[in-house]
Amino acid sequence: MNPKKIIAQVIVDRNVYNLDKLFDYLIPAHLENEIKVGMRVVLPFGRGNNTIEGYVLNTEEKTSSNKLKEIIRTIDIYPILSENQIKMVYWMKKKYLCKYIEAIHCFLPSGIVNKEKKHISLLHFDRSAKDVKLSLKEEKVISALDDSGGILPFEALVKQLSLNNLGTVLKSLQKKNIVNIEYTFDSRIKMKTERHVELSISTDEHDKALEKVKSASKQTQILKYLFKEKTCRVNDLMNVLKVSRPSINSLVKKGFAKYVDYEMKRNPFLNRDVEYYPKLVPSGEQKIAIDRIRESTQEPIRQDYQKKFLIHGITGSGKTEIYLQVIEEIIKKGKQGIVLVPEISLTPQTVERFRGRFGDCIAVLHSSLSDGERYDEWRRIKEGRVSIVIGARSAIFAPLNNLGIIVIDEEHETTYKSEQNPKYNASEIANFRSKVEDTVLVLGSATPSVESFYKAKCEELELITLNNRATSLGLPTIEIVDMRDELNIGNNSAISIKLRELIKENFIAKKQTILFLNRRGFSTIISCKKCGHVAKCKYCDVTMTYHIDNNEIKCHYCGDRKEAPNVCGECKSKIVNYSGIGTQKLEKILKSLIPEAKMGRLDVDATAKKGAHQKILDRFKSGDIDVLIGTQMISKGLDFPNVTLVGIINIDATLNLPDFRAAERTFQLITQVAGRAGRGQDEGMVILQTDNADHYSIKYAKEHNFIDFFNEEISIRKEFIYPPFVVMIAINFNGKNKEEVKRTTEKIYNAIEYVLVSKGIKELEDVILGPNEAIIPRINQKYRYNILFKDSNISISTLKGIISYFIVQHRKRYVPKNVSVSIDINPNNFM
Repeated sequence: MNPKKIIAQVIVDRNVYNLDKLFDYLIPAHLENEIKVGMRVVLPFGRGNNTIEGYVLNTEEKTSSNKLKEIIRTIDIYPILSENQIKMVYWMKKKYLCKYIEAIHCFLPSGIVNKEKKHISLLHFDRSAKDVKLSLKEEKVISALDDSGGILPFEALVKQLSLNNLGTVLKSLQKKNIVNIEYTFDSRIKMKTERHVELSISTDEHDKALEKVKSASKQTQILKYLFKEKTCRVNDLMNVLKVSRPSINSLVKKGFAKYVDYEMKRNPFLNRDVEYYPKLVPSGEQKIAIDRIRESTQEPIRQDYQKKFLIHGITGSGKTEIYLQVIEEIIKKGKQGIVLVPEISLTPQTVERFRGRFGDCIAVLHSSLSDGERYDEWRRIKEGRVSIVIGARSAIFAPLNNLGIIVIDEEHETTYKSEQNPKYNASEIANFRSKVEDTVLVLGSATPSVESFYKAKCEELELITLNNRATSLGLPTIEIVDMRDELNIGNNSAISIKLRELIKENFIAKKQTILFLNRRGFSTIISCKKCGHVAKCKYCDVTMTYHIDNNEIKCHYCGDRKEAPNVCGECKSKIVNYSGIGTQKLEKILKSLIPEAKMGRLDVDATAKKGAHQKILDRFKSGDIDVLIGTQMISKGLDFPNVTLVGIINIDATLNLPDFRAAERTFQLITQVAGRAGRGQDEGMVILQTDNADHYSIKYAKEHNFIDFFNEEISIRKEFIYPPFVVMIAINFNGKNKEEVKRTTEKIYNAIEYVLVSKGIKELEDVILGPNEAIIPRINQKYRYNILFKDSNISISTLKGIISYFIVQHRKRYVPKNVSVSIDINPNNFM
């Protein structure tokens, strides 16, 4: 009978399908008390026993007849993944059919994986104190650190001491406040430090030291300064005393001083001072919402009750104040909160309001942070030094240990869905996390997604409605301008006569205007008038866009660019026509219309530099910009009381997309952009220009009528079997060889179709659609095909099982190496 052994089940840090499983490793006796679930460990792997990293997801005591390899050592002293995070990893793998390691990496900041290193530093302590009791192993660690100048990398300490349970010894010393464990990287991310020079002699040795350096006036000067200050930044010391580095080096060599590097936390707030944001007296509707959510935090845990809310509040109804006051209550109870916003760099006012109310207990996580800033914020969160995390979708994975509430603002936004593996939806992650950690979940939007509002109708979410703005004024008036009528009267400009007049009047009245156009660049089509040739990207099946700033044409998909052509690339004719309109061209038109007005532009091109977005908004807030032109960026979170006019230039580009959600997104965009007007004491006006004035999404948006829009949209979804009535799954194929991609797609389609028929599925067109060439057939030299599925007349678990069999479990057999395949559950993007 084999004796029982402690086995660790480990996921190796390799992002390949054939290694996407739990591997059993023996925990050696000397590591039994050290290895915990959630730690990273070093393992021997493969025939050559190469050392790689892995994550311990489980440990168990069991008998094993197999000769298992042993874990070499731990990387972490404390688990890097919590028990709840590991539960989420298992759930994400099942939900999104992703790899374990892809899910694990969601919880860790980029740069920490494979690259983190520990340094152990000795702290000052009184060895003679009676309460300081040290074991022999602890004495060895202290001596090693002492001999090395007080600090050593963990790896060096391992080699030098060869102690079996070094991690446990270090934990003990850390608890006794004798050592400090610091984390650094040998990669692109470095811990930001400042070099200081400190005195390294006692008070009794001052006179002797001065005697030894009396012939060196600069060294004497430095010593006297350090006698007084004890420590000083090297640069400050050199500037104040006008001394050179060699003088300091000489004191260090003599043992009178030492260099010490102190960590500096990177500031993700761009050193911006934020004004105090006072607590507001809530309106009647706001108070009802606040009280109801507060009550849910008092209720005992019941299996049949989930603390989930959908706040459907019109633009300007004060949803942010509700979030602030509810989170204040959560913090008073010693708990923490996560606030998700669609894109943190696009909603600075949300961050400013939270900082203005709660101060420095806030961390931010978003894509505009550098790797170093993100790592520093992650550590602050992990160490329990923050109460609120604000960020874009990835902030849902923030390692808070005592979570009390999750808020998802503008919950309808598509940016909450990841387009990279794993293709998760932050709302779904939040929903699962709220169950696991028993937290309140609050979704908020003026235009909730059809799926969320349907859940509220089915009582899966508790609906809270705000029908009134927080100010005394109502919603802005929306006036539709049919651009076909403009053509009939001879106006072929992108700006209608009505909007042109209102912009001028608004400028004269010293009010501000926002113009929305969801196309960046100058001209969207470059064509030859002689032969009709259109300038397309050579790597993608899309047209190039002209950018006037640097006289280039660019592809907005792969980024290819070249000088703007003066002659046709096909027939060499000089009659090249630049048509279509983007934000740059709109800006030029407006400058000619009102030369004295100050213009600002908010799009990807104008905000490429870090902090540029905030600077533009600061200028607009101060009144230095009269007319702000922008893409979708301006639809989110902007609250400027002097904006009384909003113009929507071309909403038809969104409405005409080949996507079943096109009408929903059109309604949402109109409502959100229109909501930027009339947020102060003056009434707002919105001019909506369109060629589809009779479309139901535009008519209901004009009336600010979400309920009737929802009712019409949900009936269409039901008739054509679309979400929320089904789950959709897309399998996307791409590769450089078009025929190979097409053959692979057809092969998978035929195989899955055969299985569906064998399971008795008769109406196949309700379950499987395809195989189809993608709407954009080629991007970045790769050809694209897809297959779509709906769980109609088949359970979602059965459907996922069939897809997993071919795409995950037996991928090598069905998918050639040169073809990439991804699985997208409920895709947001069908392009």
